[in-house]
Amino acid sequence: MDACQQYPIRLRINGQDRTFEVEAWVTLLDLLRERAGLTGTKKGCDHGQCGACTLLLDGRRINACLTLAVMQNGHEVTTIEGLATSDTLHPLQQAFIDHDAFQCGYCTPGQICSAAGLVAEGQAKTADDVRELMSGNLCRCGAYPQIARAVCDVMGIRP
Repeated sequence: MDACQQYPIRLRINGQDRTFEVEAWVTLLDLLRERAGLTGTKKGCDHGQCGACTLLLDGRRINACLTLAVMQNGHEVTTIEGLATSDTLHPLQQAFIDHDAFQCGYCTPGQICSAAGLVAEGQAKTADDVRELMSGNLCRCGAYPQIARAVCDVMGIRP
């Protein structure tokens, strides 16, 4: 038995089909950052507690540090790099700028991807809903009020 056996996987990342050979223990986060060259998704706690690695998998938000890359064979991944279209920022990216919803910015890609998933889910009807549904993403700088305002702005919810 080969201790370093690799498995072929195919992912559609930010609209492009990509193939990789990965060991069974490689997380999706490490694959994206170290092999796909997409460093926008951040490695925070590496235990699924901070949300810095949040991205969209088939349109649903997940913590990329908690899933193995081989488990996602054939799926579609959208990272922070895939939200904007050419020179136009995603509305959430622009709202984060408009509302000064970041300080150090380390959590920002995960916050924005989580917010994109939240918008797509359509469950948030109030600012309290937004705060609750974004509670899996931590901001150690404490920019929560600005983040909630940015998400509410895009969703047309009064903060």
